[in-house]
Amino acid sequence: MTVKDQLEYLKKGFVEIIREQDLKERLEEYAKTGRPLRVKAGFDPTAPDLHVGHTVLLRKLKHFQDLGHQVIFLIGDMTGMIGDPTGRNVTRPPMTRAQINDNAETYKAQVFKILDPAKTEIRFNSEWMDGMKFEDVIRLCGKYTVARILERDDFAKRYKEGSPISMHEILYPLVQGYDSVALKCDVELGGTDQRFNLLVGRELQRDYGQPPQIVATTPLLEGTDGVDKMSKSKNNYIGITEPAKVMYRKVMGISDELMWRYYELLTDASLSQIAGLKTWHPMQAKKNLATLIVTDFHSASAAEQAENDFESEVQHHDEPADIETVLNRWIIRMEGSSIGEPDLGTNLVRLLHETSLAPSRTEAERLIRAGAVEIVDHGWTIRLMKCPLTDFTIRVGKKWKKIVSNTQAAN
Repeated sequence: MTVKDQLEYLKKGFVEIIREQDLKERLEEYAKTGRPLRVKAGFDPTAPDLHVGHTVLLRKLKHFQDLGHQVIFLIGDMTGMIGDPTGRNVTRPPMTRAQINDNAETYKAQVFKILDPAKTEIRFNSEWMDGMKFEDVIRLCGKYTVARILERDDFAKRYKEGSPISMHEILYPLVQGYDSVALKCDVELGGTDQRFNLLVGRELQRDYGQPPQIVATTPLLEGTDGVDKMSKSKNNYIGITEPAKVMYRKVMGISDELMWRYYELLTDASLSQIAGLKTWHPMQAKKNLATLIVTDFHSASAAEQAENDFESEVQHHDEPADIETVLNRWIIRMEGSSIGEPDLGTNLVRLLHETSLAPSRTEAERLIRAGAVEIVDHGWTIRLMKCPLTDFTIRVGKKWKKIVSNTQAAN
């Protein structure tokens, strides 16, 4: 690929490159000297696993790897103890070293679903931060002013509102920026919400006599609801360790409009290839997207099985082949054909909890209100009473269970 072609390949999915001309020049230098660029993205291990929103950055790292460059997957075990203040209106509670270590091990096992291990350095920023003396920290703090730190949107907002800003939070951009100095980065990738921190890295590199890194930002991926940023707390995520069948169905549940954004940010398809896919029927294009995503994190055969299951269970309404059977201690008594919200005081809540379809009665009530509970072929169950009775199938979100009567089980 020519440098121009490489630049076009790398630009896909980026919101901003600071500075694009610098990136072009370093790619030209690589073509002449063979010295690969050092490309970093940092992840604080604040959760035990990753979802596909995190892989937007991983995929861009992979694109640099495709062109022969050295990728650094930086685990922020030290910054994780501070807690990234980005977008926060309150100070985050500190994590323990044990929690961070456990989560970091999980991250290491997951990133190679996307990245090439032979072209990836996994580093921890405690490697250099643990060895810093207080004198070194003072020098680092001397590189930046409080006024500049308070230019951050989230800090400025909190300061204006009178919300507390802890001193250790102010250190976060400096520590992240110093990571680029320690690793001698040519390029650092991050979400648009990290722009301020990434630019701090450029300035610190200048102060330490290094060429300033190129900063490239990616958009924050919307979750499956198409509204909020993908997040486990909002239950709009696709986890990269989820079963193939679950991943496939979650992709199939997104809107047609969001599908094209997922194509751009979660696949290796070029913009011209994506444009060609827009001539397909939306259902077929979405199935293709789901297959690509599931194949990345599982296998081609797992994706094929997930598609078969989707067509059978969702499109043709067949009962799942792998459905779990649970002994029934209740009877369904339908009262009319009303499809209104069920009475949350009935045993439906208890049924969901005791069959492990909901972790608690409170969550069972939430699922019912959200319309995620269905008695297959019967609509809403209005009342459940104890009694040895008939069989039925219940679906809660993506989970299915077959409830069989005592008599049936005994036979």
